[in-house]
Amino acid sequence: MGASIFSRFFRNRAVRACANAATLFAALLAASPSDAADVAGSSTTAGPDCSRTYTLALHDHGLLYSAATDTGIDKDFADELIRRSGCKVNVSLMSRARIWQLIESGALDFSLSGITNAERDRFASFAWYFSNKYYLLVRKDAGITQLADIARSERFKLGVIRGFRYSSNANRVVDELAAANRVTLAGGLEPLYEALLQNRIQGMIMEPFDYPVVGEKRIREATTIISFEDPSVLHGLIMSRQALPPAEQEKWRALVNGMLADGTVLRIFRKYFNAELAAAMVQFQSKP
Repeated sequence: MGASIFSRFFRNRAVRACANAATLFAALLAASPSDAADVAGSSTTAGPDCSRTYTLALHDHGLLYSAATDTGIDKDFADELIRRSGCKVNVSLMSRARIWQLIESGALDFSLSGITNAERDRFASFAWYFSNKYYLLVRKDAGITQLADIARSERFKLGVIRGFRYSSNANRVVDELAAANRVTLAGGLEPLYEALLQNRIQGMIMEPFDYPVVGEKRIREATTIISFEDPSVLHGLIMSRQALPPAEQEKWRALVNGMLADGTVLRIFRKYFNAELAAAMVQFQSKP
């Protein structure tokens, strides 16, 4: 399989340097969602109430946001969302676990690229802007070639980021291993990559935003990728129900829908992925 396949995932020259990782990712693009986007157009209603200053937290996670460079998909998205709102928004960096705590209490108004579940739906509202799948990154010497092998392995340990949830099969694996005291928690991706290379864990969960690092020679040569066989999971703007009344949530949701409808979200994703993968991630069937 030629290196050119992997290079299709990325537009910028720096990421194309990882092109020889084609064998890891050839199947991922084919598994991306292809449903037509189901998004509303720009709202004609009044914009958000800008009588107070809002708060929004980013989290350091691959192509979503890099604190080292102050760049990423969520940074670009936040900048445009704030510009369209006309409101003052203080942006900060927090761990994902801390973000969810503050969203629940109402001490934080917004965060980005969040997924929901029954618990989070109680205290958070969402405005979807992309979807993606999750994959299991495992050491080649772990003896894991399919998900069923995990249950048969007594030594397999999984690393996850505190406060993260994933797709259904991925969550099932996490919960089963956690019950057996075989999950290692970390505050971000970098400690997990190091633990994986040092064989302190044998697997971790990845998504498209992790492709550049996983394509690095030291990780690529030591690992392989297994699909969870789950549908894509919606990600969106997280809004605190405690901090924002329902009417205001709808105004911010209308801004996000407008960014989808006029192609702004697609243009942001195309800065970081090739045109085909970018389109697959922002063209999704929204929840009713």
